[in-house]
Order: sequence, then structure tokens, then C-alpha cells
Amino acid sequence: MAEETREGDVYQKLLSKIEQARQALGGQVFDVLGKLQFEGKPLRDLLIEAIRYGEREDVKLRLTQALDQAFDTSELQGLIEDRALAHDTMDVSRVRRIREDMERAEARRLQPHYVESFFLEAFARLGGTVKQREARRYEITNVPGLIRSRDRLIGLGAPVQPRYERVCFEKDLITPSGLPSAAFVCPGHPLLDAVLDLTLERHRDLLRRGAVLVDERDLGKDPRILFTLDHAIEDASLTRSGEPRVVSKRLLHLEQGADGEMRHVHYAPYLDYRPLADGEPALEELLARPEAAWIEHGLEHIALSYAVQHVVPEHVLEVKDGRLALVEKTKAAVKERLQKEIAYWDHRAEELKLQEQAGKPNAKLNSGEARKRADLLQERLEKRLEELRREGQLSPRPPVVLGGALVVPLGLLAEMTGRPLPVSLAHSLDTQEAAAKARRIIMELERDLGFEPTDREFEKLGYDIESRVPLTGRLRFIEVKGRVTGAPTITVTKNEVLYSLNKPDDYILAIVEFFEDGTHKAHHIRRPFRREPDFGVTSVNYDMAELLARAEAPQ
Repeated sequence: MAEETREGDVYQKLLSKIEQARQALGGQVFDVLGKLQFEGKPLRDLLIEAIRYGEREDVKLRLTQALDQAFDTSELQGLIEDRALAHDTMDVSRVRRIREDMERAEARRLQPHYVESFFLEAFARLGGTVKQREARRYEITNVPGLIRSRDRLIGLGAPVQPRYERVCFEKDLITPSGLPSAAFVCPGHPLLDAVLDLTLERHRDLLRRGAVLVDERDLGKDPRILFTLDHAIEDASLTRSGEPRVVSKRLLHLEQGADGEMRHVHYAPYLDYRPLADGEPALEELLARPEAAWIEHGLEHIALSYAVQHVVPEHVLEVKDGRLALVEKTKAAVKERLQKEIAYWDHRAEELKLQEQAGKPNAKLNSGEARKRADLLQERLEKRLEELRREGQLSPRPPVVLGGALVVPLGLLAEMTGRPLPVSLAHSLDTQEAAAKARRIIMELERDLGFEPTDREFEKLGYDIESRVPLTGRLRFIEVKGRVTGAPTITVTKNEVLYSLNKPDDYILAIVEFFEDGTHKAHHIRRPFRREPDFGVTSVNYDMAELLARAEAPQ
């Protein structure tokens, strides 16, 4: 297009506007150029009008205004959002909910320490040889053929190697200065996946056999039943083996008490329980107690019924909301792109056919080839739409009970054995009534400090209070302990330590110290725990005086 012409001026103005939009929005502006309308007309009509009437000042002004309006940043952003498969903008309440969910997920993530402990033990049991070379960095001199064979069956990515010069379980240890690089073993690594699959295959039946666990925080006498269930959601797509594809899988924990009430436990409660020790009553003695008279066959059917009515719908709704919206957006984008190409080749085939009938065939492309391309695109469109239709057909599988455990309160064991409670528990005011009093005190303090607290104690998450920081979406995770003044120790569970180490800047241990005259004092301890408990530990005792020496006023 020639410069210094009417249509050339419009084109130069257009290029200038495109460059301005590119700087404001990045390369995304080129994704929507074909969608731009200039006073309801395509660019071609705008250029023709410039050729015909461009000498008139009113037309020049109107064309310039049309370009300005078409390239308005807000208009372009709207087009980009309409085409986006995932929205980049959300209202404030949705942003806050997502931020809070991310905070909770980070707080309960599986720590590298536990991945490391599990892997080293399981790998050794499968015949592997591993040696520690540096702090928390290991050399694997022999990966058994059994593990490599399992990887060939289930692996999707890089294969498991016969040996590894170094492996580690924390990102910071992958490439330390002056040391060889290490393979980062984490969920999703083929070596860990193969070890995990073999371990489950060998020991899955242990879940069905059940176990007896002890809750050292419960000073009551009523035992509970803990059920572990597996639930999956599938779509209508098929895997390479011909089975429906699982799009979401979740491990569920339900706990039932003597009152018959079923409770959904959102995080791994068994981490806070310990197995029966030598010399403690056996299963038969425990079931013979009057407190356990309600435990009978058929309880797992009650757990299944509760899961179907209350827990499965939550899982389905959570998956369906995000997946169906993505499928519909993808479907619209696929239709728009492929239908344009199909229309182009349909039109091209007719043009070439007319040329051939007129005795002017195209040496590079004939009408039959153009028609073939249009037909192939149509088949591709129908195939992709069918795939998306199957992806949108979500159906929940029935939940399956994997196993169960009898959870025995420490108070019942103490009565049966005649042994006194540990000193730390004897001095504790952590009865439900006193614990509730301590939580009320901390909840009131949080409100006075301008936060928005929620009592989460009965969900057994690893903390008692979740306190929202206004306007930021950040959460404070507060574990509350009520103790008489002078108590020697404070007992914390494994879950509480895990949460504190995962969110060290947002986790607070709040100690309410009760005095003999009926008064009390609240203390906040930041970063209360400094190391992970060992793999088999369920609770840890901390010196109360040492904790209070590090305490600060609530803030």
C-alpha cells in the first residue's frame, strides 16, 4: 500500500494503534485482531471508505475516531477475556476464597521429611541400596529390577535408572555449590511412583484388616471408629487400557462415635494417633467393654451411606464447577477456529472447480484436494467435539471402604490398666470445657486485634482457630493450649507440628495460662517448633517454661 495516499494514512494510523496496544497488552492483541470492528465494519470496508472519501475532513475525523474506539484498551481486554480458556480477572470475593484455599493447602502439604522417611524405608524393603553421602543427600547404587519393571508398566515419563549418583527430597539440595546435581524425588517422580505402587500392592490388605489406635488427647472413655474411603470421579473418555479415565481421586476419612454421629475429618487424623503399646489391653478386651457395645458389624455401610449423601456431592461439585466451564470454553474456541478453516476450504474448492470447468486449472492445487482438506477438517472438528463431550460427562464412582481402625481414648486405657495419666495430662486443663474456655479467650483477643477468627477445633486440622486478616486474604493458624500455671510441659500432636513448619510465618501457638485466683494470661509464641518429629512419633512434649520464655504479647 502506497504511502502518502488516503488509504495509506489510515493504514499507518492502524499500525501505530496496533503497536500501542501491543505495548499495553503484550502479544495477546494479535489474538483478537480479526475480531475488531470499526463502527460495526471490518477493516477492509474502512480502507475502501478511505479511498473513496478520504479527502473530506469529516470522513478523516470519523475514521480516526473509529480507529481510536476499536483499539481502546478496555475493549481489547474484553475481547481477550471472551476468548480466554481461563479467566485472569475475578471479583474480590473469589480472589479471597482462592487465596484462603491456597493458604490452607500450603499449611497441610506433605513435608519433604516424610517423603524421605517413607522412601528410604520402603526402598530398602524392596531390596534397594541407598547410602547417605551428604546431609539429606543420598547415592542409590542399585535400583532393583522389580522397581524398574513396575515403572515400565505404570510409568508415563522418563524411565527409572539402574542407579542414581545423588537423590534428594528438598529443592534447595538439588544443586548445592561444589557437589554433583541430585534427582529431586517427590510425588510424580517415576522412582517414587514405582516404589509406592509396589508397597501398596504388597500391603493394601493391611488396611482391610484394620488396626487399634490410641488418641492420647482424649481423656474420655468412649471409643470411636475411623473409616478410610477412596472416592474417584471419572469422565466418559477411555484410557489406553479401555477403562474410563479418572479425573479426580480423593482419600476420605470419616469418624463415628458412640452417639452414632458421623463426622468428615478433612485431614489425616491417624498422624495424631499411636498404636497400642506392649502391655496395653488387646482388641478383644477393648471390644468387651460396655463403652464399645455399640460397635458391631455393618458400621461400614453407615459410613458409605454418609459419604454418598454428604461427602461425595461436595467432591463432585468442586470438580464439576471448574471442569465444565473449561470444556465449554474449549468447545467454543475449537468451533470458531476450525469452522473458519472449513469455510475457507469449502469456498476455495468451489472457486477451483469453477476455474477447472472454465479450462483454467490451478497447477499447484486442484478442487479435489481443497475439498479433501475441508472434509479432513470437518472430521477433525467432529472428533474433537466428541472428545470434549466425553470430557464433560462426569460421573462419580461409588465410594469404597479401604479400611478402618478402632480409636481408643487414653482415658479408657488408663481405667482398664489402672495406670495414672501422664503428668503432662494430669496438669492439663484440656478437657473440652476448659479448652473451649481457652479458645473463647483467644477468639475474643483476635476480634479485639481486628482479625476475623473462626473456631475449627472440632475439624481436627492441626490448629484450633483460623483467623482471617481483613483486606488481604491471608490466614493466621492458631493452636490454643490452656494450662494451669506451673504445668511442666505442653503436648502437641504431629499434625500441629506439621502445620507450624509448613506455615512458619502464619502459625501461632497461643497458651492461655490459668492462675489459682481465677485470672488468666494469654501468650503468643511464633515459630514454636524447630524440627520435624520422627516418622513414628504421634506427639511431642515441650517444656512450658521454655516456650513461655519465647512468648510475646498477642498481636
